[in-house]
Amino acid sequence: MALAEIVLHDALTVAACSDPGVVRAHNEDAVFVDADFGIAVLADGMGGYNAGEVASSMATTLLATSFSRLLRGAAEAPEVLGHPEQIMSDEVRGTNSAIYRASQSSAACAGMGTTLVFAWILGRQLHLAHVGDSRAYLWRRGTLHLLTKDHSLLQEQLDEGLISPEAARHAEHRNLVTRALGVESDVLVDTATHPLEPDDIVLLCSDGLNDMLEDQEIGELLGQDKFSLATRAEHLVERANEYGGRDNVSVILLRLDAHSAAQPAAKRWWHGFLNQAK
Repeated sequence: MALAEIVLHDALTVAACSDPGVVRAHNEDAVFVDADFGIAVLADGMGGYNAGEVASSMATTLLATSFSRLLRGAAEAPEVLGHPEQIMSDEVRGTNSAIYRASQSSAACAGMGTTLVFAWILGRQLHLAHVGDSRAYLWRRGTLHLLTKDHSLLQEQLDEGLISPEAARHAEHRNLVTRALGVESDVLVDTATHPLEPDDIVLLCSDGLNDMLEDQEIGELLGQDKFSLATRAEHLVERANEYGGRDNVSVILLRLDAHSAAQPAAKRWWHGFLNQAK
């Protein structure tokens, strides 16, 4: 189990945990966090052989690299960051193109793809981009809110009333996604922006978590205030494994501390731009 926790200037605490699960030998999930820039990326790969691992690793590495470069470059022109959702969508689509080209050029990677959920905390705003069925949740004052909508066959059947939520929990096709990075030359990216409050916790997870745990139990584990954020991340993964661990399971937690607005002070220009973005 890979576990990490970062505390940045008492502003943003980030914890990440990823595990192969009980059944699978390899972990095709990939996670990336950068507390300095307030970004987190989680990908759940799919494909034969080890192609799923390749796709998810490419997604997190390429997106983290390109986005971090973009943010560093904004030191001279911070106004270019005025449209966060569009920026995120463009970066994700660029990453999709790179994965697609790799899948077309290598027989070992043919048909590979990955889901993606990407969070950027800018000032008191949470910006999200996602493709597939990896999820983002918000834990606020004792209540868990689902912020993303799965791109999956099961979700479409739920939307059309063809299956009940109870039956959906045990459906054999619950992991069939209708949208993923790398499958086609272009991809539609869902984006959204949500205001954040002090002590909010943002959860990013692969479906290995929410397939095994009901939302109510996820909320209960997130609400364990006596434990550190890293311990809560670990408890989420452990509970999924206790319930069978049928898939890889990964979580990223980001907590906005009560006396701060997630204003990284690593670079003066960045701190100033975040002040403008409140």
